[in-house]
Amino acid sequence: MTDHADSPPIRRLADWDADLLTRLATEHGTPQYVMDLDRVKQNYARFSAAFPGAHVMYAAKAHTGSAVLEALLEVGADIECAAWGELQRSIEAGADPNTLQYTAVNPPDHDLDYAVDLAEDAPGLTITIGARDTLDRLAERGYDGRVAIRINPGIGTGHHEKVATGADAKFGIPYEQVPEVADRVREEFDLVGLHAHAGSGVLTDGLEDHCKAIERVGEMARRVGDDELEFVDVGGGYGVPYREEEPPLDLDVASEMVRDAVGELDATLKLEPGRYIVADAGLILTTVNTIKEAPDTTVVGVDASLATLVRPAMFGSYHPMYNVSAPERDPHEVTVGGPVCTSADVFAHDRPIARPERDDVLAIGNAGSYGYELASQFHSQPRPPEIALEDGEVRVARRRETLDDVTRVEQ
Repeated sequence: MTDHADSPPIRRLADWDADLLTRLATEHGTPQYVMDLDRVKQNYARFSAAFPGAHVMYAAKAHTGSAVLEALLEVGADIECAAWGELQRSIEAGADPNTLQYTAVNPPDHDLDYAVDLAEDAPGLTITIGARDTLDRLAERGYDGRVAIRINPGIGTGHHEKVATGADAKFGIPYEQVPEVADRVREEFDLVGLHAHAGSGVLTDGLEDHCKAIERVGEMARRVGDDELEFVDVGGGYGVPYREEEPPLDLDVASEMVRDAVGELDATLKLEPGRYIVADAGLILTTVNTIKEAPDTTVVGVDASLATLVRPAMFGSYHPMYNVSAPERDPHEVTVGGPVCTSADVFAHDRPIARPERDDVLAIGNAGSYGYELASQFHSQPRPPEIALEDGEVRVARRRETLDDVTRVEQ
């Protein structure tokens, strides 16, 4: 494979080819998602190179599109899945089910049934449990295969309280209960690893808190006998800078701090980046349809909405924006919102953007992670297409939905 480890650590929105984006908007309409699969592969290679000797899996929940999964499988990535649909889609993309890890969080019966059935023919599948109940339910299904225990380290990190999973009781076995649970797993199943995930969107200045959680995972691994474990999985959570002035994550610093925090282990270190791999590889193209001068701001209406990208409404997330049609115009502070009937449908307030005019194409950056995955059909809006870029070629990875697609399941 091509060595992408030396690629730039972050791709800013202005680094995209404006002529190409203009052509894509003309040929495929807006709103649309664009995913640069070459960048996906570069990001995976760079991350893997920073953690030599570790087992780096891709956290599929960040973007489960088949084009992304196939690109990552092509460069040797394994995949971590959080739901049965991600397991199935990974297999359909070409993954060997023996290499998959299923991290069950309050798994519905259907999910567990699917995973247990899958393991009958793929004994290499690993099921990560975060509750004693899940062990009971696995035993009821006759499962006695590979199990990893998800630890709740009691420390959460990340860009928003809603992603600080390490301190959320929903996730993982309470820390002091882990040795007892490990004893049970050894008796009834094949205990292969420990797992924890502290949070999401961590940059260099947040690594200290992130590594406090990892330190507890390493301590617990040695406490339960890391020489008997195959791996210690410290999750993902490695972020990208959404704001233009933020520096990218320093992977060399991250690697050193993570290894120092987890300490000496006989088991293999495992990591699960998701956002880091796909965020800056994707963007949204949207067309300006309305310019309205209001007393306190200029409102710029676009055809993308919170149904296209919900992160600003859900997390208050900042996404960079760029006027693809006229980047040379003087910046003008504007409020950018979509056509959905709620005040939450706003991408930016008082944001300086090269002065937008009707029919301009705007790009919304860092949309490759948790973008299309969280897209909806609110207001009966068909979801947009996803255009894939790879090796100089352009293809439609997902076509634009129609209203027939929206209503197809109705009876």
